[in-house]
Formats: sequence, C-alpha cells, structure tokens
Amino acid sequence: MSDYAKDVLVSADWVEDRLDEFRSDDPGHRLVEVDVDTELYDESHAPGAVGFNWETDLQDQVERDILSKEDFEETMGAAGISEDSTVVLYGDNANWFAAYTYWQFKYYGHDDVKLLDGGRDYWVENDYPLSDEEPDFSAVEYDASGPRESIRAYREDVENAIERGLPLVDVRSPEEFSGEVLAPPGLQETAQRGGHIPGASNISWAAVEQLDVVVAVVLELPVG
Repeated sequence: MSDYAKDVLVSADWVEDRLDEFRSDDPGHRLVEVDVDTELYDESHAPGAVGFNWETDLQDQVERDILSKEDFEETMGAAGISEDSTVVLYGDNANWFAAYTYWQFKYYGHDDVKLLDGGRDYWVENDYPLSDEEPDFSAVEYDASGPRESIRAYREDVENAIERGLPLVDVRSPEEFSGEVLAPPGLQETAQRGGHIPGASNISWAAVEQLDVVVAVVLELPVG
C-alpha cells in the first residue's frame, strides 16, 4: 500500500506486528473498527479491535450532530481508550466512517490517532488475522481537550467561502453530487435534498484510491 502520510496512515503489517499490544488491557494501543455496514464487525474483525456503531455510538441520538465532548469522553473511556492511547481506526467503504471518527478524535484534541491504510477490505482480502471475539477492556477515564473549532466548518463558514469564491469539495458519489440519489444504499434518510452546494467540485471518497483522478480534479478547482 502507500508509502506516504506516515503521520496519518499505518500499514496492515504495522498493525499485525502490534496485535499483542492492541489486545492488551493496557490502554496504550487501541484498534477500532467503524463500518458503514454496522453488522460487519460482529461477523469478523481484526483481533483486539473495538467496534463502534456510527449510528448509535458516534452521533447525538436527539440532534443531528456529533457527540458532545462529555459523551465522547464517556464512549471512549468505556471502550478502554484514554486520551494518551495510540488509536488506529479502520472500516469498510474505503475507511469512510473510520475517517469520520478520525475527525472526531482530532476535534476533541486527540493527536495520536491514525487510519489503517486500505481499511477493512485490504485487511480481509490479504488474509490478515480475523476474530469474532469482542474484547472486554477495563474502562478508563478519558479527558478530552478541545473542541478544535478551527477544523470544523459551520453553515456561515460555507456561505462565506461561497461569497469569496473559495474551493469547496464534495466527497460524495457522483450520483449523490448530481442529485440522482440522496445517499448511498441503505442510508437514504441521511440527506434532506438532492444535489450539491453551488460551486462545489466533486472528488468522490472512493476516488482517493486513484491519485491521478484526484490531481486532475484539484487542478481544476478555483483558487479564490
């Protein structure tokens, strides 16, 4: 797999070499799986991996929002994750919700967090170890910092970007971008209206595996 972004990505070999640490009750290392298909984790996962359901574990259950700081602390601590843990995230669909979780960790000040290069698909397809046993780690205290508002854009930030002619990138599929569908299969309730923000360019999340496609689109983005 890739040989870049060492501060963000770790290889499957790197994770396999540290499975004993990820399986340990010591919170120094934690492996976390977050899938679009919330049933995949129960079928099999990397040994020692904690499973988070993005629908019930990683978003507010009343408002359309991410976890509050307090809920984030409670969720991570209950899973045996501390603010000092080295956390490696992975999942299906090109690490889609794993990356969403990565952002939440960063938002709440957790810097030692990484993504497994290739995600769940690469791990499974290349015959890395799998387990159906769910780890039972001791709960720990998680003391979040932040939030880091500098990495979160609100509606007014998007409106200001449009007014200034700054580049906006929509990472959904071309079908969602065009308004042909509202959301990926099984997630139809997650978008209110079809289409995209005026002026946005489409670089599909799946296209990140095709560097030439990404470069071609980025070169066409307005510079503001």
